[in-house]
Amino acid sequence: MGYGGSRKDAGEAIGKSGDEGIDGIIKEDRLGLDIIYIQAKKWENTVSRPEIQKFAGALQGKRAKKGIFITTSDFSRSCEEYVAAIDSKIILIDGQRLAQLMIDFNVGVTTEAIYELKRVDADYFAEE
Repeated sequence: MGYGGSRKDAGEAIGKSGDEGIDGIIKEDRLGLDIIYIQAKKWENTVSRPEIQKFAGALQGKRAKKGIFITTSDFSRSCEEYVAAIDSKIILIDGQRLAQLMIDFNVGVTTEAIYELKRVDADYFAEE
């Protein structure tokens, strides 16, 4: 998506025990002057507001202004209302949007087939 220069330099997974609610970081520019923090959940159940509030608290702990919360499931309406009401900018990416972003930016996907569509060239058959 253009963050951090190259794909290798764009970010880093840091999530593990004691990660303080942060699973990864994205360098917003090549120099890393601004960082976007990530929380990712591989869930089947809907993400509820308390999870987003915990993430917002983790952002505060990092003195961060931007975060992305990604889930393979979806978000409750109260999550969307909460992120719209707070000062920190948190983007919510549900499973459907995640899949579309993966396709759009060729991340974690492989092209299986390409189809060529033909049309009749009317100029070829035009009489002079």
